[in-house]
Amino acid sequence: MVQKVTTYLMFQGDAPEALALYKKVFPDSTSHVRPGDAYLVEWQLAGHDVLLFNSPPIHDFSFTPSISLFVDFEDADAQQAAFDQLSEGGQIMMPMDDYGFSQRFAWIADQFGVSWQLNLP
Repeated sequence: MVQKVTTYLMFQGDAPEALALYKKVFPDSTSHVRPGDAYLVEWQLAGHDVLLFNSPPIHDFSFTPSISLFVDFEDADAQQAAFDQLSEGGQIMMPMDDYGFSQRFAWIADQFGVSWQLNLP
């Protein structure tokens, strides 16, 4: 039986900067460094647990948009603010628009390569 599923994001030295951005974009989120592990931070966004790992070695791979964090918003202003901040220095894969399946949706990769789908249901 599965007890819990957590999203795991491995960064290559810039996890603290990514966490600072995510906490700015989502001010109601919480985080703390796991005891005894300077490389692993637990971050919680709207009840979803995410581990941010700061890998000491450099790897030949990074994030892929095939896996993303899908975030539903309650209002367009909060969604737009998140879009503006997360897309700065990143890549817009689907600009904010009505795509039929959602009245207002965007898909972006932030400056660290983490993919976000921002939805207003």
